[in-house]
This record gives sequence, C-alpha cells and structure tokens, in this order.
Amino acid sequence: MIDDVDDIAAHYSSDPQREDLRLEEHQLEHDLTWRYLNQYLPTKGSILEIGAATGRYSLPLVRRGYAVTAVDLSAALIEQSKKRFAESDIEAHVRFVVADARDLSEVVDNEFDAVLMMGPLYHLIAEADRKLALKQAFDRLRDGGIIFSSLLSRFGILGDLIKNIPSWIEDQQEVRWLLERGRRPDDYPRGGFRGYFANVSEIAPLHETVGFQTLAIAGVEPAISADDESFNTLQGKQRHLWLDLLHEISKEQSIVGASRHLLYVGKKPL
Repeated sequence: MIDDVDDIAAHYSSDPQREDLRLEEHQLEHDLTWRYLNQYLPTKGSILEIGAATGRYSLPLVRRGYAVTAVDLSAALIEQSKKRFAESDIEAHVRFVVADARDLSEVVDNEFDAVLMMGPLYHLIAEADRKLALKQAFDRLRDGGIIFSSLLSRFGILGDLIKNIPSWIEDQQEVRWLLERGRRPDDYPRGGFRGYFANVSEIAPLHETVGFQTLAIAGVEPAISADDESFNTLQGKQRHLWLDLLHEISKEQSIVGASRHLLYVGKKPL
C-alpha cells in the first residue's frame, strides 16, 4: 500500500509562495542546478517536470523553446504556476497536470526528451514509492532521454538544523531515526515538512534499479552548508567566479553529502 501524502499536498497548498521564497533564499542550489541543466539538457524538445511547483523552472524552460508538461501534487501550486505564465510575455507551450508522481496515468506521452523531478523523491518516505515514481518517469522518457532528480542529504541537513532549529537535538529519538533511517519516527504526528533524507551511496543504485544509467551525482550547495547569505550577496564577476569554482567541486566525493540538496543526472539507455 502506497503512503498517503495528503499532508504533503496540504503543506504546500497552505502557502503556494513558499517554494519561490525558498529558492530566493537558496540561490546557490538554484544557480548550480541550472549549470547542470545547461550541461545535460538537449538543445530542444519536450520536458516532463514532476513537482513543478509554481513554475520557477518551467517558465524559463518554455522561454528557451522547450515544450513543458508541468505536474504537481498540489492544485494550489499549479494554479500559481498558471498565473505566472498568464502574466508572462510569452506564448506558453505548457500543459498543467495535478497528479501524484507515483501515478502519471494522465500523462500518456512516452517520448519526453527529459524529466525534471526536483522534489517528489524527498517526500516519498518508502523506498518502494521512490522506485515507483522513478519508474513512472522512466516509462515516459524516450530512449536516450535525461532525468534530473533532487534529493535531500541525510547529513547535509544538519547545518540547517543547527542554524534554524537548534532545539531539535534535544529530541534524541528523532535524531537517531534521522541518522539511521533518514526520516521521522513512524508514530510522530503528520503535518508540516515530512521528508526522506538520503545517503549519497543509495542514490545511484535507486535509479539504476529502475533502469537509468548514472551520469552525475552532485551536491548543489557544496562547501557552504547553511550559509546561503554569503553566496546570495555576491554580485557580478565575483559571483560568476565563485559559481564556477563551486560547480567545479560539486561532484567531489568527499563533500557531496555535506550539501543539503543532492542532484542526480541519469540517462535512459538507447
């Protein structure tokens, strides 16, 4: 039986602007993700974005000429994305779908050139559900198509916790569950942000079990832990050069797991 994720949909629907504000705060995550998109995306084609939220990736992708199918669990986020497109000055080549990443039966196309899955995997607590979502993506890619998926790091999140919720350490049951199982205790009440936090070593096998070939695994906040502010204030040449350096080291194995967000890039075999 698959996990009931109504609480997760409710969490995002309660504040549709939350994801926009998060990416404004975590600018390095956003900028480095774009570096990898620029590196691995085909120059043109169709993209299935699962977990599209309010369209922070969808809109610029459409501006670049891609046809985007934007899927999200939250109807409120999809409505916010529709407003963003309506306010833009482009003719939108985008389709919107409200759906669970584990059931994309409404998306019948199986020839997408790329899939973006920038959030669903870290809200699917059970490994079987994560595999199911990846299989849904795999089945909708053309041979040779590319997947980008985002996960949360089990140990990279500690920087945020010590900075923003230092009292978390006092709940030793939750601490042990995070370290050993990557999630909250099962008997804790649902609500708020409920997620799964991965070890780097499990990411490639998870995707490869479904059939993907691994191209890259990177930390998209390398070497900064929870210090977003120092990168956010950089401008001009300094910002560009720091981004160059952090992109260069983002796949360094000794620090990948210290990033809060992890990016997987894979390929459906030809």
